[in-house]
Parts: sequence; C-alpha cells; structure tokens
Amino acid sequence: MLELLEGTEQYNNAGALLGLEGIEGEELLGALRRMNPVARQRTINKLASPPANSKGSRAEMEKHFGELPDHIKSALSKGDLRLADTIIYSIKPVNSKTVKLFETQDVKEVGIRNLSNAKLPKNQALLVSGIVLLASIPTDNTTDKIMASRFIQLEDFPAIANGEFSLKANKKIIVPETSVAAFKTQSHHAVPLGYYKLANPRLIQDDILIEFTVELGTMDGLDPKTQLYVGLHGTITTP
Repeated sequence: MLELLEGTEQYNNAGALLGLEGIEGEELLGALRRMNPVARQRTINKLASPPANSKGSRAEMEKHFGELPDHIKSALSKGDLRLADTIIYSIKPVNSKTVKLFETQDVKEVGIRNLSNAKLPKNQALLVSGIVLLASIPTDNTTDKIMASRFIQLEDFPAIANGEFSLKANKKIIVPETSVAAFKTQSHHAVPLGYYKLANPRLIQDDILIEFTVELGTMDGLDPKTQLYVGLHGTITTP
C-alpha cells in the first residue's frame, strides 16, 4: 500500500485509483497491521495529510477517477500517466445544414485539428469541462487561409447561433440537442469568447468515437467560405 500511496499522493481522490474507494475500516486496519512499524507510520501520515484541493477541470477529473478504465487507473497510480490541461479541437467548413466537427476519416493537422479518426489515442481519457465554438470567414478555402483566419463570436453568424448542437461519445449523449445560442458570450466579460461551461462534466475514454454535431435550420446569410471551430476543454491523461 505504501508504494501505491507514494505514486498517488498528488491526487485528492487517490482511493478511486487504488481500488480503496469505500474501503471498510477493518480492511484498512488489517493492511496497516501487516506493515512494519516505520512503513505503517509513514502510511498513516500520508492518509492524514491529503494534498491541497485541486481546482477547475482537474478537480472535476479527480471526481471521475472511478470511471476510468483499469489500464489508465493503473498507469496514473504508477506515475506512467499524469493529468494535463488541454483543448481537443477541430475546424470544419459549414457547407451543409449538418456540420460534423469530428469524423472517422479525420487526420491530425496542426492548426486544423489535433485528433485523428475522431478518437482519443490509447491511454488518453478526457474530462470535458467546457466547449468553445467560434466561426470565421477566410479569404478562401485553402488550408493556409483557414488556419490564418480569425475565429470570432457567433453573434456575427445568426444562422449558426440559431441552430442546435450535440456532443456524444460512443453513441452516449454528453450534451443533448441544445441551442447554439449558449455560445453567445460576447457580452459576458467573465466568460471566454464562445465558451460554454458544462454543469455536468463528462468523461470520454480512449478509443471511443467522439461526435460533435451542429444542425442548422437555415444557411441564409452565411458566406459559403464559413468555417466552424470547436474546442473540447478539460483535463486529459497524458504520458
């Protein structure tokens, strides 16, 4: 137990990684009795001195440790994986009323998306804390111009702002059909531009299909070069 505790002492919910969540008092006492006196005292000291409270999406991720796959739990407890802030992003053209921001044929390309095949790589699990949605009109639809374009608030794109979006992982709903107007934050100075904070953050595991879809009721008034940017903001497991 001591060695495991040493690998997880940075986490507030280490018990979920070690399989000790909800452990009975007698079971814990039995494990302590089997240790030599020095190891026992060091373990008691660690149990009595939890780390400082985590903040933001990291704190949300720690609450979901129990949902992580066993191979990721094990790697975190051994120190082979750690937690890091991230934004998983993708840019797609608005060329129909249905815009799928992540697709199975996607490949990673700096400035366009940082995810291939609409799935997280092995050993990466993402706690989605919030979502960013912005739009741009590049001078043309070449990749360079798209990457160099300025993505701005959806208030300037009424046809998009009046649509709906949804987020799914492995066909399970994370955010049901919801008004895109949730991303209209231009007048909310305490909120990043185009940022929607999830009241119920959800975990996306590795090798699971991610689907973020925007459905438009009309394309009236949209420039044919319009592009959409989505960013899934949160905490991810990484080497």
